[in-house]
Amino acid sequence: MAHPSEEEEWIRARIASWVETYKKSMLTPVILRVVAEHQPVTVAGIAAGVASGTGWKITERSLYRTLKRLQDAGLLHGEEVEVPRTGARRKDISLTGAGEQFLAGIRANLVE
Repeated sequence: MAHPSEEEEWIRARIASWVETYKKSMLTPVILRVVAEHQPVTVAGIAAGVASGTGWKITERSLYRTLKRLQDAGLLHGEEVEVPRTGARRKDISLTGAGEQFLAGIRANLVE
């Protein structure tokens, strides 16, 4: 396998720096997109969707804090549901109407 050129290394470093700088703010639209595509979805499903869609490793604490913030803002709705055959409970998360509008607004303003 050939080694990357100096320019390729520089570009990779700039991309990594950009991602680290903006990852926290980009987590909101990424989570909303994952929820929109898979709703209702569990927290584990959101974590898997974020990881597979971005390659980012986020802490459980960071994910829960962001989900709570999005719920408090009225963009997400969490519902406790009983897991079949186990009696355990889990939280299913879905977008609210405001969350759908917010995501649509973000998508309309992104450069893709």
